[in-house]
Amino acid sequence: MSKKKPIPPEAEMEPADTPLEDGALDAEEAATGDMEALKAQLEEALKQSEEYLNLAQRVQADFENFRRRNNAARAESFEEGARAFITTILPVMDNFERAMAVESEDAALKEGVSMVYRQLSEALEKRGVTAIERLGEKFDPALENAVLQGTAEEGEPGTVCAVLQKGYRMGDHVLRHAMVKVVAE
Repeated sequence: MSKKKPIPPEAEMEPADTPLEDGALDAEEAATGDMEALKAQLEEALKQSEEYLNLAQRVQADFENFRRRNNAARAESFEEGARAFITTILPVMDNFERAMAVESEDAALKEGVSMVYRQLSEALEKRGVTAIERLGEKFDPALENAVLQGTAEEGEPGTVCAVLQKGYRMGDHVLRHAMVKVVAE
């Protein structure tokens, strides 16, 4: 067995009473400095993370707004195209009406023209196209073009006394103004 060596009296001092060596002081200061640096890096990373989150939220909101505007523009373009196409078909409707107004001895032909006219009218109605029927009503320049002036015997002043060409609308949009004769005021 080995004998224990006696501890010298200066070594038996309390640890709080012992002066710190220069190396121990430097290590503690370095640890404190490292801790402060880590806190600063953490704060910077949190701040950057928050900036990235805000940026991502703004980009997502911008994309949603873009998608909504794009869908609305696409729908409006579709409706505008439908209105333009229907406007090109309106003279066909006029010609069918003229054909049906002509006296004919061929009943089968007249019935065929009438059926095609009815079918075209139903197709336009399904699409929301309606005729502007304003005979006897007060003249409205938003719906009609006055092309002739009537006399007092034809009706009350300022009213439509004759429709020369039907007007059509699709929803709130006037596809073609009615050409009318209006009693002078």
